Amino acid sequence: MILVFGGTTEGRKAVKELEEAGRPYYYSTKGGEQDITLHHGIRCSGAMNREQMAAFCRGHGIRLLIDAAHPFAEQLHQTVADTAADLGIPAIRFERIYPERDTERITWCSDYADAVSRLTGTATLLATTGVQSIRRLAPLKNRGTKVYYRILERESSLSLAHAQGATDDELCFYHQEDDNRDVLGRLRPDAILLKESGNTGGFNEKVKAAAEFGVRIYAIRRPQLPATFHQVDGEHGMRRMVERLLPGFYSLNSGLTTGTYATAAAVAAAIRLRRNETPAEVPVVLPNGETIRVPVRYGDGYAYAIKESGDDPDVTNGIEIRAAVEPAGHFEICGGEGIGTFTLPGFDYPPGEAAVNRAPRQMLKENVGGSLRITLSVPGGEEIARRTFNPRLGIAGGISIIGVSGIVKPFSEEAFIDSIRKCMEVAKACGSRRVVINSGAKSERYVRAFYPQLPPQAFVEYGNYIGEAIKIAARLDIKEVTLGVMLGKAVKLAAGHLDTHSRKVVMDKSFIARLLRESGCGEATVRRAGGITLARELWGILPRELIPSFCSTVIAYCQNHCRPLLPQGQLTVLLIDDEGTVFPQEE
Repeated sequence: MILVFGGTTEGRKAVKELEEAGRPYYYSTKGGEQDITLHHGIRCSGAMNREQMAAFCRGHGIRLLIDAAHPFAEQLHQTVADTAADLGIPAIRFERIYPERDTERITWCSDYADAVSRLTGTATLLATTGVQSIRRLAPLKNRGTKVYYRILERESSLSLAHAQGATDDELCFYHQEDDNRDVLGRLRPDAILLKESGNTGGFNEKVKAAAEFGVRIYAIRRPQLPATFHQVDGEHGMRRMVERLLPGFYSLNSGLTTGTYATAAAVAAAIRLRRNETPAEVPVVLPNGETIRVPVRYGDGYAYAIKESGDDPDVTNGIEIRAAVEPAGHFEICGGEGIGTFTLPGFDYPPGEAAVNRAPRQMLKENVGGSLRITLSVPGGEEIARRTFNPRLGIAGGISIIGVSGIVKPFSEEAFIDSIRKCMEVAKACGSRRVVINSGAKSERYVRAFYPQLPPQAFVEYGNYIGEAIKIAARLDIKEVTLGVMLGKAVKLAAGHLDTHSRKVVMDKSFIARLLRESGCGEATVRRAGGITLARELWGILPRELIPSFCSTVIAYCQNHCRPLLPQGQLTVLLIDDEGTVFPQEE
């Protein structure tokens, strides 16, 4: 059992990651005001001292603490650390990602007393440091400074502000959609006081806006955390830390992508080149901005990492990914032994380029940088590639270096389908007559705009299990189901594949040719489509005037395969292009 302290963006991320385990856990907030949906989590609220927290942990079998609270919740941080020490259990700190401290534009203060001392004599101040800081800034008011306090617009915050002596004319409210420039333009303060709240706290945006208005900027440095915490700064690192500290919470363990291991090897090789050091592990910044540490080793003229896929079935598990780094006139990525080459158009890079996709290339550039040539290689990569879809996709001579998030998150089919069921049960319980199923965050963003009146719980991710998702909706007697699908999955579904995972089915070009002909496309278009690698390339091949006809044809085939699964309900299929244009079915 896990106890999470949240109430923040990091708390939301922790919940999302823990929910994937399908196991119960506790989620605690001080005031219970955060709007968050828990399927497996058990909510609790109210502040706890050291004795109360220890008693809760003993009474509920807590084996791991996760502190995802605000960086300035100093008392809570210390209480979590003390409780973990008292009970002999580990504690993870889910920390925020912080930009490098700007010492040119910002005056940094060690604490509130230091800030008051530095700000004495300021005519007007905008304090964005939260409602709890009003009493700490009271000495400034006594010394003649007009202080405006920016707080959350909720009853508890307003009551607390008044209790600390703030008047209504001193309060301005923070809303998620607010532009910092609007507030600064209205109040025109001489100075602004911030807390070092990190990227998720909007720190950079506030600094930028204040600088534009010529407002002096003061910031209070974040407090030091207890040294006993296991620190992470993102959801992927948190999951991997949970897997290590509480084995069994996740039934399947995560791994890292070939792109992450290639980046780690390159970082290690660059460190040895630049500093003649050979650390046993190196930091790698993932595409979401968080940093994880990856074990590395060294050979003659190269560094390497051993890929661990976790419990995800992957033929690349255990391979050795090498990186050799040398000075060059500019940053360059080359493919060596066992790295495939693109031979067909349609990938992120043209034919002839090393098969290193866009996200890993960006990771390599951001983590290594400089005027260096990075040559990646995988001993035995060509043989391994024969057991993948690479030859069929037009990648020759080896494996591809891939990965969008940098991490591999395995799901058993049973666990994922159970999560779909749980989400649909919540959607129905919320009173939503319609459920919108979609493949992931991108397609959900587009279909949300199509159904702005629906609550967030009405949108359910199916991953690849389209057929199972519709069957669950039928069993729950959900009367209206919308399927949002992008073209890559749509052409597989149209061909009758209700599970669209790439390990089970690949794009059928002969069937696509049939779809094109039925849509009125000529043989020239059909021939061009025969050379595509990815289905999304069709959007650039289709004659503009025939796109609606093609979409209607694809939708009709998808309907034919899916409608029998929802015999007592209404199924709508929405086809979404890469730009987010939604092609609704005409009833």
